[in-house]
Amino acid sequence: MAQFTFTTAGESHGKGLIVIIEGVPAGLSIDPVSIDHQLWRRQQGYGRGGRMKIEQDQAEILSGVRHGKALGSPIAILIRNRDYENWQDVMSVEPREIADEKRARKLTRPRPGHADLAGGLKYDTHDLRDILERASARETAARVAAGAIARSLIGELGVQIASHTAMIGGIPDKPIEADWNRIISLPDDSQLGCIDSEAERRMIALIDSTKDDKDTLGGIFEVVARGVPPGLGSHTQWNRKLDGILAQAIMCIPAVKAVEIGLGAGVSAETGSKVHDEIGYDPETGAFPRLSNRAGGIEGGMTNGEEIRVRGHLKPISTLRRPLASVDVVTKRESSAAFERSDIVAVPAAGVIGEAMISIVLASAALEKFGGDSIGEFRRNHEGYVNQLRDY
Repeated sequence: MAQFTFTTAGESHGKGLIVIIEGVPAGLSIDPVSIDHQLWRRQQGYGRGGRMKIEQDQAEILSGVRHGKALGSPIAILIRNRDYENWQDVMSVEPREIADEKRARKLTRPRPGHADLAGGLKYDTHDLRDILERASARETAARVAAGAIARSLIGELGVQIASHTAMIGGIPDKPIEADWNRIISLPDDSQLGCIDSEAERRMIALIDSTKDDKDTLGGIFEVVARGVPPGLGSHTQWNRKLDGILAQAIMCIPAVKAVEIGLGAGVSAETGSKVHDEIGYDPETGAFPRLSNRAGGIEGGMTNGEEIRVRGHLKPISTLRRPLASVDVVTKRESSAAFERSDIVAVPAAGVIGEAMISIVLASAALEKFGGDSIGEFRRNHEGYVNQLRDY
């Protein structure tokens, strides 16, 4: 069964991040500029931290591509960490003894809400930098690179992906609902990726005051996939249901604590007549469009042809400039949590990461459905399926 899979490696302050992608059909056009553009988008957004000023992420393709086309073999991409020169001793592969504690940057005061303590207990280490470096959201840059290639693959089917910021710090009172045209009208350098200019102005003011208070904010982003053919995913097994896979893909983004598809949590408070999408028929195309899209494009674990709409709810960033109470894992004494360079809010960036993860899920589902060792075979199989749908 063909699938789009990826594996990442690397630490936040190590030499760089590596992603290895498998399942890409031979002949797919691979454009490094488009990958770099997605990496750039991930770094944008009002309220980001100092790291974004240091790193100017670029994808260095190491294998699997020749003359702009995928070879069908694993694609390896390197994203170098430009700040590594300042961390060579701390992150050295070879053994190092650093007498100066401050220079050693050993972390023994775990941050509430972060992976520090749970990881230290699990992996039996008192230097929590061993955990922090890999648990850092820096790793998501590698996912975005993989997602850029997945986006190119599903683009062959006519699928488009976009995201927007629906809420930051409780502004506005209810998550913003946006149609496709308004979302894609947002410029890439939008400060917060919000379609409501008045709400965005209030969000920025809140970010500024929160920064002054040395605190952090969370929020909600929504990812929309348009042009997805019906029938991706399956009802036959729990782990093939596409809504479950999409939920995992969004939930695994650092700081995401809840995921909604379509109406999401709202379905529990309504009657069936106000939740389920009635079905129509278009004799010209042979399609069965829904008269609404409360299901968010997924029914029975499969795509139904409507827009896929997924929301991710981010908790406030775990690293605060006004540290919360903690305990030193070595001395066992009460202490303030450690501070590492951090954002005030990262909702727009999470939306870009969400786009990447949903692109990856849809690319894998499309390969499972249509297969193909080459992009030509992939296209032909998809075309045959489209003809089947017209004749249904």
